Amino acid sequence: MSTPRLHLPPRQVRERAACMCVTGNACSSFAPGHALHLIQTRLASATPTEWVDAVVASSDAELGEVVVAPLDGSPAVVLWNAGGAASHAVVGTPVALHARYDVLAIGRERFNTARV
Repeated sequence: MSTPRLHLPPRQVRERAACMCVTGNACSSFAPGHALHLIQTRLASATPTEWVDAVVASSDAELGEVVVAPLDGSPAVVLWNAGGAASHAVVGTPVALHARYDVLAIGRERFNTARV
């Protein structure tokens, strides 16, 4: 005969985890606007027809915001990224935005973005 095991209930989470980019380190979160996940990169690469060509209209490195103006005439898009996309985006630079997976391509660099 076996003795019954004591069941311990799961503990409640008391604090929300903070992303490391808040302290100036590399992002530890794959939430929109933080680190770019490998699967997100591969999905964006696998759907090349969904990239939209655009030009950087404005960039604010302090806020982490980049405003891109699509070349197809659609309205400008305000994007936020914690990983430094704004510091790479100089006004007038040609970029590409993946509409479905929110990936911003600036040259060879890829950034996960959140629409503001």
